[in-house]
Formats: sequence, structure tokens, C-alpha cells
Amino acid sequence: MAIEVVTGTTTPLSAAATLIGTPTEDLKGSPIQEASVFNTSASDIIELLASRSATSSAVYIYDVAEQVGFGTLTKSWSSTAPVISLQTRAGAGLSLVGRLSEGSSQDIVKGAVLTAYTTPAGLAAMAQSLSYLPPATSSSRLIIQVPAATTVGPSFTLSPTLASLSTTFTILPDNLAVILSATPQESIDLAALSYKLTSSHVVHIFDHHSISRESGHSFVPTLPLKETPTLTIPELIRWSGYQLFDYVGDVNAETVVVLLNGPLALIAKSIATRTSGLGVVVVRVLRPWDGDAFKQCLPDTVKEVHVFDDVPNEVCQGSLFVDVFGSLYGPNAPGPLVRAQRVTPTRTSSFLSDPTQFSTFLTELAHQVPAAVQPDTSLTRKLLFFSTPNSALSPLPQTVANSFSSTVSARLLTDHDIFSKSGGVTADKIVLSPRSEGTEILPMTAAFPAGTADFICVLDASLLKSHSLLNQAKSGAIVLVATSWSSELPSHLPAAVLSTAVEKKLRIFTLDAKAISSDLEAELGTTQEAVQRVAVYLAVLRLYLGNAASEPAVRMLAEGVAMEVVQGGQLAKISASSWAALEEVELYIPPTAAEGEAKPPSPLKQFEFNAIAVETADGQTVVNGSKVSSWHDAAKHLLFPSVFTPPTPPLEAEEYLQDPCLRPEVPEHTYLVTCTVNRRLTPLDYDRNVFHLEFDTEGTGLQYAIGEALGVYGWNDEQEVLDFCKWYGVDPDRLITIPVAANEGKMYTRTIFQALQQQTDLYGRPPKSFYAELAAYATSPADRLALQFIGAPEGSSTFKKLGEKDTVTFAEVLQRYPSAKPGIETLCEMIGDIKPRHYSIASAQSAVGNRVDLLVVTVEWTTPSGSPHYGQCTRYLAGLKVGQKVTVSIKPSVMKLPPDNMQPIIMAGLGTGAAPFRAFLQHRALLAQQGIPVGPTYYYFGSRHQHQEYLYGEEIEAYILDGTITKAGLAFSRDGPKKVYIQHLMLEDATDLASLLKNQAGVFYLCGPTWPVPDVYDALVGALVKNEGHTPESAGDFLMSLKEEERYVLEVY
Repeated sequence: MAIEVVTGTTTPLSAAATLIGTPTEDLKGSPIQEASVFNTSASDIIELLASRSATSSAVYIYDVAEQVGFGTLTKSWSSTAPVISLQTRAGAGLSLVGRLSEGSSQDIVKGAVLTAYTTPAGLAAMAQSLSYLPPATSSSRLIIQVPAATTVGPSFTLSPTLASLSTTFTILPDNLAVILSATPQESIDLAALSYKLTSSHVVHIFDHHSISRESGHSFVPTLPLKETPTLTIPELIRWSGYQLFDYVGDVNAETVVVLLNGPLALIAKSIATRTSGLGVVVVRVLRPWDGDAFKQCLPDTVKEVHVFDDVPNEVCQGSLFVDVFGSLYGPNAPGPLVRAQRVTPTRTSSFLSDPTQFSTFLTELAHQVPAAVQPDTSLTRKLLFFSTPNSALSPLPQTVANSFSSTVSARLLTDHDIFSKSGGVTADKIVLSPRSEGTEILPMTAAFPAGTADFICVLDASLLKSHSLLNQAKSGAIVLVATSWSSELPSHLPAAVLSTAVEKKLRIFTLDAKAISSDLEAELGTTQEAVQRVAVYLAVLRLYLGNAASEPAVRMLAEGVAMEVVQGGQLAKISASSWAALEEVELYIPPTAAEGEAKPPSPLKQFEFNAIAVETADGQTVVNGSKVSSWHDAAKHLLFPSVFTPPTPPLEAEEYLQDPCLRPEVPEHTYLVTCTVNRRLTPLDYDRNVFHLEFDTEGTGLQYAIGEALGVYGWNDEQEVLDFCKWYGVDPDRLITIPVAANEGKMYTRTIFQALQQQTDLYGRPPKSFYAELAAYATSPADRLALQFIGAPEGSSTFKKLGEKDTVTFAEVLQRYPSAKPGIETLCEMIGDIKPRHYSIASAQSAVGNRVDLLVVTVEWTTPSGSPHYGQCTRYLAGLKVGQKVTVSIKPSVMKLPPDNMQPIIMAGLGTGAAPFRAFLQHRALLAQQGIPVGPTYYYFGSRHQHQEYLYGEEIEAYILDGTITKAGLAFSRDGPKKVYIQHLMLEDATDLASLLKNQAGVFYLCGPTWPVPDVYDALVGALVKNEGHTPESAGDFLMSLKEEERYVLEVY
């Protein structure tokens, strides 16, 4: 049968010397030293850069990063920096802060450049912990590589949205730089640059959703080969060839759009180059924010600035708007009109999947006619392959892309859908285009929009019966189906598929590769899988070449690839068989069945990108961070993670479901417990109120491990809230509806009093962004200008004084500027929720049963103006009455007993730092009562006065008498003529302590304020030097090794 296919392609072709099915090259070499690395994605090179021992002292890989396919290769490589796996949960990031904290680690002296992998959602979970980061130095700092890929919606679709960071950027510490990259080359350059920014910790966010995962891009080794000068962050960014902000578009634009660097920004830049009156500013460096540099990149003609912020829902305000607003609105210059464009995850997906919609939206903002998303694509060809994972033909798309890569740009992106079909579905997109300097790079969704495929290859014909694949083809496209069906193919397809094929005038061809391999296997002596790959590969080349194809020409073109699999004579036989077996199918639409004669057909499924697979060097397939025996298992890992993650709370706790009305905005599981004891431990005339609390947990299902912390959701003072409502002019009993934070589309309703007392952080400290936002509501010019000034960069010193010296609250700011009164619903959203305060649990559940105890000290201070202030949560707890209900949650902690009861433990607690050790002692005393042997238990406690502040003194004395405590060191610093602290008593026990740690696998714990950490550390180093033959350096190294083994544990605040 003669086949004529007119493709109209002018794309040059060449054979590639790649073996069909060859796995991606081993990255243990140095691909960044090559001018071009085809089979390697930018994400893989970032892993290589970040994991080298020359770059990082250690690599911390969080589970959420592995779940989007980042970090798996680092774990599989043999020659990297030490790798530590971590879970993302409450307190994420504390281990990183602990290792870098000054005074508790020899890393300060020796140097520790730590790398962490996490996702945007993971970074949001770490934000609170990162506020405790010590200052960065050239030898001690943290670099966080953030692959932007997040699951959204009920189908778990992966998205590049940064919505989870909408409130995070505002609370990150000043010593943490945030840089964002979009293109593959830029991602690699900024990843390398992040290790050269020696004056700051760094967060690098890059597009792992698409572009950075693609293969086929050329990389130029720029930064790794340059000597880095000592410069500030802005100077070093410019030195590297980049800018803090990129401006693209009309130099006289009146409308400017501002976006964070990423896939949407690339599309916006492309649109701006073809739209008059529109400019685009892309933010590459978000922190530190340089307002002057931002203003300088804007054209003088700008009248409107639209700020695109990724947000979880449309009522949330993103941080980028606040930065832009603060830069453009000064006390003396109102500047252009600034508008917020809130981009939810749903909207992000919509803009990316339909770039034309995004183009229309931008051009309407600029009051212009919609422009094309990208330039002329007449020389671009788009190939799409559908297959099932791990099939014999799954390596084919990489082979096809490699065949063209030497002379044209051949981008390849592989996505997976593990939910719509048992075993999963794979979609490989290839974009072929002329290679030229300065060619703009767009995300694959824009470069390959839905419905534009020139060629579709279906490597598993059964997918046509279950999925709507042909709607991805453009009119007149070529479709190749690897199947044993030929002329009878239409009879096996749903009517909807045939209708699509006819309407789009598709030309469908079939090839029975299995029959070819079965016929030739014995004759050729080659595996059937290899013959099938070569046969289908030859058919793809033939159809792509169209009328220019002849059997000898196609065979010659394929020799560079196929000769590695089969010999010349064998290739000729496969080629002849493939040429003869390729058949075009005559399409028809079957007659419609009479009503009632046939059941309605099952609706066709759409391909959804929800999984990323990584092939490791040892042949393992890792899907979304899980090594699975089949792709079907991967879906179960996502749908039922609790089944596959160890360990979980006892099963009996599952019967206690969380009340959805109990703090619905809180992601943690919350419990409602009852206060049964509130007893002051210090005398009434003592200046510190330390008190003991007990809560009844019966019937709640609350389970906690020894050493964990209790998160308390405190309430604001009732009278203060009522007084505020009266001053603000609102009825406390009126109902208001507020969106659930970080949960798009969900709302909840409460009275104003309930919202302000139980949820809104009205008496917390406002961030700088609050002043800028509040200014928009001020009716008094003086109030508005003052708020704008404090919220602007020029007002930093005033803001610092208000926050650190005057410690003003949200309520006090509102009362200082009384003309600024947003609506109460808006005010609640602007302020945000009360965060839980965490307290170490002072009881062991094994000993006390359905009870949880706390040891708390009230926080009180007086401002310079003489106004008394109180810690919000300690004031709430101190006022609890017996029988009162309290909302709580459980937070994991580093304070854990060793796995072996015979391991010695050394506990050092200062003040309320004794809380977790009371739980330790209760548990060891219980074990002793049960006849279970336990190891030595050393207890050091420090406070000012024994008579007033010997916390749980009677219990401690009883434990000493019954032998639960082997040795006690009690330091009451103000009771004697000379101040004695716990480190002095530890020096007296130096011989014992050194032996316990060095020879008996002992574990050391310190809990309390940070100030004694260096002295305690020096005491332990001195003990090891004096008694175990260490030098100070080796003793420090030994303690650091104990930290990695969780045998040197600090919980300080």
C-alpha cells in the first residue's frame, strides 16, 4: 500500500548516536562542565550542584521534595555530601537551625554550608523555625532549593503555584535571600549562585513543574567557572549577568504587570513583546526587596501597576503587592495606581493550560487588542506520545528526541497520570524547532497548547478506549497506533473517539510491532522488545518525513540509533517489515444506536499530570518519592498515605474524629481537653508566676509521646475584646463570615466577639506589611501618610522602634491611627489568626493515663511608656478555671528517650525547661516499678532560689531517694555567696559524664533558655578532653556526631 503523508516540515533532521532505551546518563560525572547536556534536565543538574561535598556539608531532603521527584537522585548517588532524610511536620527546619546555631556547634568554627530540599508547601511549614536562623557567614549558612511543584485540587494535579507561600514571604527573616528562576539555564546559574552568596542564607525557587524537568536544553557552564568576588547580594546578582528585576515590553507603557519569576512570567514577557502599551516586570530577587531598583525599572509613563500574587483564595492578600505598594507610595509621592491581581491555584492552572486566556486578560488590562502568546511557529513541530509506564516501548520518545537534537532544538517533557488508569498513563511531549540565539523559552503548556499536536503516537491502543487522547491533535494531524488491530481499529474505538478523528480530519496509521518482532525474533537473535522499538521508531520517522520518505532513506537515517541494537542486515529486515506493515485506517462514524438499545458509553477520561517519576542508576523507579512495585501502587501512596508511612498513632485513636467546627482554619488535628488543675508553684510574693496545669483528655483520643509538645490555642482577654468592639463601633454579637486560610473556597461563620477573642491575633505584633495595607483605609491624610511611611522602606527605623521597643499590638496601631478602620471582616483577614503556642509536656502518658500536664511561666513586661503588656497565651493559661475547655494539638519534638532503656541519660533543665524531664523521670520510675532495668539517670536543674523556684522539688527528692535519679546536680544561683550554675556542677561530674557519653552510648539533653548553651558545651568538651584523651577539636567533632545520632539534643528558646 502506498502511503503519502504531507507534513510540510522544513525542520532539519539528523541521526543521534543514542541507544534506544538507554537510561539517562549518570550524573556522577560533571555535566555542568559540558557545553550541552541533552539527556539531563536542569533539575538533575541542580541536584548535582547542591549535593557535591565541595558545595554542601550536608544535604537535608524533606519528604515533600521527594514526593515531586526532587532528591531521589541525590540519595542514589554514591559520592555526595552526607544525606539526611526529614519529614515535613510541625517544627520543620528546627534541625537545620540547631546545627547552625552559634555556641551549640563546632560547625561555626569548622564551617557548615547546609543544603535543604523542600517544596513551597514545605517551606511554608519551615517559616517559623527559620526566624531563629543565626547570621550567615562565609563558612556557615543555609541554602534551600525549592522545586516549585504542588498538588492542588481533588485530582492531585501538580501545579507551579506558590500560593502556599502567600503569607510566608512576609515572615521570613531579614538574613534570608529569596531568588526565583524560570528558564533551565537561569535555574542552574542561580542554583550555583546561591552557594556564592556568602553574606546571606538563600532560598532558591525554580520551576520543577515543567521547564526544569525537560531534557533537550543546552547549558553553558558560566558561574561554576568564574571566580566570585566579595559583593552584596544585588551586586553579585548583576555580576552573574542577571538583574534583580527584568523589564520587558513597551518603553512607554502606561500599564505594567508585576509577577514573580516563573512560568507565568515567561508567558507574560512573550505577550508584552507583542503588545503596545504593556510592560512586564519580572521579580527575580524577592528578598531582600530593593524598592529603589524596582522603581528605576518602571517606565516614566506608567499609570497603572497590576501585581500578580499567588494566593490560596481570592480574599487573601499576597506579599508581592505589599512590597510593590510600599515602594511606589511614599509620604510625598503617591505614584501610579497599584492594583492586586490575586491568582489562585485554579486560576494558575487555567492560565497555563490556556495561554490565550492569559493573553486576553493581560491585553485587556492594557486596554489593547489581544496579542499572540508566542511568535510564528510555522517551523515548529509538536510530537506527543502516549504510553503506559515500564512498557517495552516507553523509551521511544527519548530516542526520537535524541535523533533530532544535534541540529535542532528538541525539548522533551515527560508527565504521568497515576489515577485515571490502573498502572498509570505516560505523556511525552516533544517540541522541535530551529536552534537560534536569543530564542525565547516558554513553558511547555504555552509552547505545546492543548489541541496543537502535529503527530500523536499511541503506544498502547487500549488508552484510546478509555481516554480522550485525539483531542490533543490539531486538524489534519498524523496519528500512529501500535496495535494488532489494523482495518478493524474503528470497530474497537468509542464513537466519541471516531467522531473526533473525523471532525479533525486526522490520518490514523497502525503498526503491529509485536507481530514483526515475533516473526523476526528467531531469525535475528534479538529480543522482541528491541525489535519492537526499532520497528515503531522506523514508522515514526517515515510518517514524520512524509512524501520525502523512502525505505532506504529512513533506514539510513535510523542507522545511527538502531545499529547499537541490531546489525546492518537485521536492520534492513526490520525496516522492510515495518514498511510493509504500516497501514492507514479508513475512518467512519458508526451509526447511532436506537434509543434504549444500548447503554450509554462511559465518558472518556482526561489525562491529568499528577506524578513525577525518577529512574535511578540501580534501575529503581521512584514515583512521587515512593519506591513502588507497580505504578498502581503509586496512586495508593497518594490516596492513602497513612497506610504507607510509619509510625502512626494507635489505631484506637482513629475513632475520635475531629470536630470540623473546632478551629476549621487549623491544619493540625485539634482536641478539646478539660482543665482539672491550675496550681501556682512559686510563692505569691515572688516576681515569677510559675504554675502547673493538668488537663483531662479522656474521650478525646489525644495520644502523645514522651517529650512532645502541646500546642495551645489561647484566647484574647474577654474584657479587652469587648472594649475594642465598643471603641471600633461594632456589635460583638453580629455574625461575620471569614474564609478559611489556605483552603480555597471554604468559609466559616462566627460572631464578631468569637472571631476577635478566639481566633484573630488582635493583640499580636503587626508586621510591616500591615501598616502599608492599613494606609489604604485611612480617611485622615495625616494617618494615611504616617502609615504609608512606616510601611515603606524609609520607615524601617520607626517600624523597628514600634515593634521591638514599644511592642505595639494590632489593636494599639488601630487606636493610634483611628481614621483607618477597615470593615471588621477585612480587618480579621488583614490581622490573621492566633498561632498556637507550644509547651513541652511535663508528663508521661504511660504513667498518668488520660491526662496531660504543663509547666508554664507567665510572660509580663512594661513598655517604655509605662503600659503593662502580657504574653497572650500564658495570660490565658494562667486564668484558666477548673472545668474550662481548651483547644490543643500535638507537636513532635527532638526530646525523645533513647530506644534502649539501658542507655544512660543526662538531663539539664533550667526553670520551666524541667518540663520534659519530669516526663522522662515518670516513665523511668514506672519501668523500675515493673521490674524493667534502666540505665543511669543524671538530672541537673537550675533556677535562682531553692525556696521559691525548686520546681517539682518534692518529686525530685523522692526520685533521688528511690534511685530513679542516679545523680542530681541542683544549682540555685542566688542562694550562695557565689553564683553556681549547672555547668559548674557538670564540671564536678566530668569523669562520669565523659564515660557515659563516650563508652556507654549515653544521651545528653538540654532544655531551657539559650544563654547557657556555650558554657554547657564547653563543660562537655572539657570533660572529654580531660578524661577520654580528646583534643578540643576532636571533642567538638564527637559531640557533633552525637547530634547527628540524636544523642546530643538541645531544645532552647
